[in-house]
Amino acid sequence: MHLDYTDKQRAFRAEVREWLAAHVPAQPLQTYDTEEGFRQHREWEAILHQGRWTMVTWPEELGGRGSDLVEWLIFEEEYYRAGAPKRVNMNGICLLGPTLMEYGTEAQKARILPKMASGEEVWAQAWSEPNAGSDMAAIRARADRKGDNYVINGQKIWSTRAVWADWCFGMFRTDPESERHHGLTFILVPLDTPGITVRPIPQLDGLPGFAEIFFDDVEVPVENRLGDEGAGWSVAMATAGFERGLMLRAPARFQETARRLVELYKANRESADRDPAIRDAVIRAYLDAESYCLTTYQTACRLNRGGKIGPESSTNKIFWSELDQAMCAAAMSILGARAELQPHAPAAAGVGTWLDDFLFAQSGPIYAGSNEIQRNIIAERMLGMPRK
Repeated sequence: MHLDYTDKQRAFRAEVREWLAAHVPAQPLQTYDTEEGFRQHREWEAILHQGRWTMVTWPEELGGRGSDLVEWLIFEEEYYRAGAPKRVNMNGICLLGPTLMEYGTEAQKARILPKMASGEEVWAQAWSEPNAGSDMAAIRARADRKGDNYVINGQKIWSTRAVWADWCFGMFRTDPESERHHGLTFILVPLDTPGITVRPIPQLDGLPGFAEIFFDDVEVPVENRLGDEGAGWSVAMATAGFERGLMLRAPARFQETARRLVELYKANRESADRDPAIRDAVIRAYLDAESYCLTTYQTACRLNRGGKIGPESSTNKIFWSELDQAMCAAAMSILGARAELQPHAPAAAGVGTWLDDFLFAQSGPIYAGSNEIQRNIIAERMLGMPRK
């Protein structure tokens, strides 16, 4: 693959780099898994929106720049290179946003996307249930049609960002006689609606990165439905395709982690080289991050030509999630016993955020559909193998 940039793309990169240099906060924001950090990140989203950088692929009238996917990849590269804050509204701008572009009405787009872009409304994902995690077809939360409203009852779990988010998007069973993938509807729900209870779930670090959402006779207008009634599975699979195959995890994220890993290896080379496997792991991580980048550029170019994301998104999801684990495991090996220290510990010089990165990486093969499920998809839909 030959990757070259046009004059327009090089000018776009220069504009991004200049803007970020002028606006990225000098001091890191607090984690968005705290109330104050969430507020700070929401304010950062507003600053991005003022520069029309929230999601550059969106139309200009909705707060974007009308850029193509290659320019989005360029933006992400510069964003990570600048050390800019993590995005608190990823569920909205990277997952629901593209789905709205495909399935939403003009009224829904005009109502939702500008406030999503500005950070005024932050979105949570409400798909998983206690007995329907990777197997979303087992969803039982109900949305019964009553005139111009749906009345929702049930429970969602592992809802990322739900503790302080404003809205959630999820699937609910609108046909009580249906089974599996049928009879599900994709509905957008304000989290301040009467009858909703949000209960935080602590992560390994004790902070509430997730939440349970309980629905007790929650009334939501039918106009909040995305797509047709009963067609929620198709809408959700489009969202999952964006999540697994392209938008949620830009290659720049892993290239930046690989760069940090190489620097960590160089700083600890004398001790690291006592185990030749560590050097091999660092080299493999760097090469895999670059490979993922080139593959994503190839996907972006195909989509720019009118292609679609298909079941091959499952191969992407497996690759980036296991790459993240491998890079963080290599960093743990380099640091040795010091890897268990938090950055503020007296003897923690040079450990950075690798421990937190390692812990978070363990969730990668689970969220966005477990890797076991992705391997089933690859076997059945890409390789044509029979179901067991």
